[in-house]
Amino acid sequence: MTAQDAAKTLRERFGDAVRADAEFRGETTVTISREAIPKIMAFCRGELDFDYLVDASSVDNFGEDPRYEIVYELYSYAHRTHLRIKAAVLEDEDVASVSAIWPTANWHEREIYDMMGIRFKDHPDLRRILMWEGYPFYPLRKDFPLAGKPSEMPDIAFTDKAPLAGGPFVTSAGAKDTISGEPRSRSAE
Repeated sequence: MTAQDAAKTLRERFGDAVRADAEFRGETTVTISREAIPKIMAFCRGELDFDYLVDASSVDNFGEDPRYEIVYELYSYAHRTHLRIKAAVLEDEDVASVSAIWPTANWHEREIYDMMGIRFKDHPDLRRILMWEGYPFYPLRKDFPLAGKPSEMPDIAFTDKAPLAGGPFVTSAGAKDTISGEPRSRSAE
């Protein structure tokens, strides 16, 4: 079975729940409705043999409606096939967790919640994974300022904006070439 065969099977089986499918640079993407995530993902795992959830991530399409997308990267060891599943998510909408289908989704979904603020229904342990509990912002949203936001929690984090310019992992703007702009090149100076 190829990814195109899987996309065709999903269209035939789930009809209007499959909104679109596309192929770009040899990769197949199937866009589905948010409501169909549990049944389509269970079908992909059980019937189509996509036994490995490679990644789950999110996209912030700031200024568009719906604003967010959830993206699942699936792989079938049996068929040696990769398939991408996407679903649009409106602001303040919950998404069904797929952690009962692929246990590794637990951490992926926690990271999406922590960084983007998208909540997952029926998740066994939905709490922050990178930021501390009580942190009021979602750092991967496009409306989050690049310089960060001030924090009033001096014992836990910065009391001012986190510094970026000149930091150990920041490239130098205006360098004569890409090599001299790399952070590690500054240590040779």
